[in-house]
Amino acid sequence: MRVYADNAATTAMSQVAIDAMLPYFNKVYGNPSSLHSVGQEAKEALDAARATVAACLGCEPREIYFTSGGSEADNQAIISAARFGARKGKKHIITTAFEHHAVLHTVQKLEKEGFEVTYLDVSNGHTITAQQVKDAIREDTCLVTTMYANNEIGSVLPIPEIGAVCKEAKVPFHTDAVQAVGHIKINVKEQNIDLLSLSAHKFHGPKGVGVLYARRGFPLTNVIDGGAQERGKRGGTENLAGIAGLAAAMKEACDNIDVNMPKVAAMRDRLIEGLGQIPHCALNGDPVNRLPGNVSFCFEGIEGESLLLLLDYKGVSASSGSACTSGSLDPSHVLLAIGRIHDVAHGSLRLSICEYNTDEEIDHILACVPKVVQNLRNMSPVWRDLQNGKREYIL
Repeated sequence: MRVYADNAATTAMSQVAIDAMLPYFNKVYGNPSSLHSVGQEAKEALDAARATVAACLGCEPREIYFTSGGSEADNQAIISAARFGARKGKKHIITTAFEHHAVLHTVQKLEKEGFEVTYLDVSNGHTITAQQVKDAIREDTCLVTTMYANNEIGSVLPIPEIGAVCKEAKVPFHTDAVQAVGHIKINVKEQNIDLLSLSAHKFHGPKGVGVLYARRGFPLTNVIDGGAQERGKRGGTENLAGIAGLAAAMKEACDNIDVNMPKVAAMRDRLIEGLGQIPHCALNGDPVNRLPGNVSFCFEGIEGESLLLLLDYKGVSASSGSACTSGSLDPSHVLLAIGRIHDVAHGSLRLSICEYNTDEEIDHILACVPKVVQNLRNMSPVWRDLQNGKREYIL
């Protein structure tokens, strides 16, 4: 059996999305900027997709800007808020310590330009609170940027509460919602979100296309120049096929949230309960407020890469919070931020499931993971030292 449990990395495209894209490869192939009828037919399709996305987010179509993905949308949102703030003498940004690198690297770049960044602590409960945001806001704060849900450990942040705090303080609020859109109900107006990033391939749409929502009147700064597309805020001929696939996949996902959320969450909870029986392990992320499809554990005494390779051999595609960099194993910054020490962070496993998974696949995962963990521990000198009392257990 082959089980795909890495949906936080990318998802299989839905047939709805594929069917929506096909006409734009060889039938409706005009440039939406062209004035002739072929171009205008393409523009109508572009406008329709924009309206669909807006309806899913609870905003106006003119507040939707199509991008190449979540990373570009994050960059444009943060840079726009920073440039606007700097013009008013405000150069303080608030974010969290466990953001995606699309956010972290962008604010770190701004730090080199003289901006000051506050990184909110996430070690208490593997999340943040609205009170932390409120306490960190200053007179010179130009942006609060927090992810909606963490890509590695699944914690869902209190976005409506944070949005309310930012609205009261008159500070722009951006959320990287790449992992949340299509899986959690989102309404940007009700939740007081000024800027939001999303990516199609996280909810069964195509890769290479995303969206930046920007509240009407928010002054966007271009990060890609060279054309008047997207109302002059993002140069380059629109990826119409990708945009059509994004809109179709997003509508399908949002229309079926009430069915898919409890189904996926039930499978998630089975995995958490079953894997939690393995000795000396720990669940990562908020145990209550978490993505319906995210399961993240640390297992003491093993290496994440070995775990992934053996699981792959047994037909389970998963991921780890650690990555091999320049020949040395670097633990995930997310796991370190929530307080996992290096030795424990190395032995991480993320399983991210979706509505395409089945109970039989969950059974297969539950049958494989404990055996693989035990096999790796039997070969581990670290585990041997733990059992012999030469080291103390951490988990």
